[in-house]
Amino acid sequence: MALLRWSRRREHRALWRGLTRFEARLPSSVDGIGFHAQITATVHTDPPYPQGADEIAADIRTTLRRAAADVSKECDPADLATIRDICGRHLANRRFLSTDPPIEYDAKADIDLLPDDQVAVNVLLAALRRQATADAVRRQQTDSLARELADPAAVLTRWIDQQPDRWGSPPKTEVIEQIAAVFAQYRPERERTVDHAALELIREFLASFQEPPQKRMVYEVLAAGMHHARRPDHAARAEALLDKHEPVSAPTSGT
Repeated sequence: MALLRWSRRREHRALWRGLTRFEARLPSSVDGIGFHAQITATVHTDPPYPQGADEIAADIRTTLRRAAADVSKECDPADLATIRDICGRHLANRRFLSTDPPIEYDAKADIDLLPDDQVAVNVLLAALRRQATADAVRRQQTDSLARELADPAAVLTRWIDQQPDRWGSPPKTEVIEQIAAVFAQYRPERERTVDHAALELIREFLASFQEPPQKRMVYEVLAAGMHHARRPDHAARAEALLDKHEPVSAPTSGT
């Protein structure tokens, strides 16, 4: 009996040695950059085992490396905290080796970056920051230029600045207005929303009424709608706008 217990302990120790801090290189979401993992598996099935310790350890190591790679390939190498959490939870799940009887085990892992991979991550982050800065500056320049050229006067000014004699033959008024109209339709991405589209529609609708009585009627309808929607503050502001569209009284002639 003592010999049997000693044999089983030796079998368990041999399996433990084969599953303690074995290494694995795991892929990341960035080609060419990988994680370095040291995995330790814990077997929860008591000996005797249906196969030799070396064979069982090799099968478990292969399974765990594949399991870790399945989740690591979606992880950002610049975010070690996330890969540690995700991979840790994934390897902590109980697994069964397909033997007869099956062998139950789970694992934990220490994950880091080797020096070369860390250098590659630093280079990549620096390049991304430079690109993000360049993109932000370009977007700002585009937005600024588009706002400027939405004004016909700005279009004409730019045209004059580019003429050798400064005041040559100016372009036709309709050409200037067409150019300005094109830029006036430009909207930055942050303004390409339904709310901004609705505001643009309301502006066009209000601008379509030119006569003061028409404008007054529109604001009266707007105020009434706001009252109906139980928005008294907005209704009061709409009613205040009515004063700006009061018809100008004709001067009375003296008698």
